[in-house]
Amino acid sequence: VYVRLREIIAEAILSGRYRDGDPLPSVRAFAAEQGANPLTVAKAYQGFQDEGLVVVRRGIGMFVAEGARDRLANAERDAFIRTEWPAVR
Repeated sequence: VYVRLREIIAEAILSGRYRDGDPLPSVRAFAAEQGANPLTVAKAYQGFQDEGLVVVRRGIGMFVAEGARDRLANAERDAFIRTEWPAVR
């Protein structure tokens, strides 16, 4: 479930649904939307925060960090080149 939640959030950032500076849904709202445990959503959000892709504004919520889309796209590209491209090649 954790991995699925991270993929959903990452895809939303990469697709532009959440742009730099946009607020993310609250942990409870996103958990209800996805049918997940709020603690699992909080862990996924924390992972993005640790990676610098999400910033917390106390009392307001979580927001997509500046440059998050570019960093995610580069990370996805690097992972593809390292893991999937050799098999394709």
